[in-house]
Amino acid sequence: MASTQQPASSGSDGQRYATNDERKRKRMESNRESARRSRKRKQQHLEELMSQLTQLQNQSTIWREKIESVGRNFHTLNAENNVLRAQMAELTERLDSLNSLTLFWADANGLAVDIPEIPDTLLEPWQLPCPIQPITASADMFQF
Repeated sequence: MASTQQPASSGSDGQRYATNDERKRKRMESNRESARRSRKRKQQHLEELMSQLTQLQNQSTIWREKIESVGRNFHTLNAENNVLRAQMAELTERLDSLNSLTLFWADANGLAVDIPEIPDTLLEPWQLPCPIQPITASADMFQF
């Protein structure tokens, strides 16, 4: 009887092995499919990141060019401003000199001349006593 049970038991063992082998094969197939999907998602994510990188590099280039343009404009305007300040100082000195000559001439001829002083507000226009008014601006004014 022991010999008859052994073949039956080895048959069930063979069936168990076959079932285990089938499960193992299905699990391996499932793992391969899962790994394939994972690689595909990873590839898609990498492509999205590369696209974002390209877009950010393009934006960076645009902003760098705008910043350089603003810098050049600043230097140009600053140079023009320095020239205007020098011209204003020269003209103020000439006016003072002419006023002195006028006063000297008026004193020599016995005339009374009233020469007003140059108001500081003309020399420093940013300190003009004017009411505070809102400055209207639009985004279109700042396009490069």
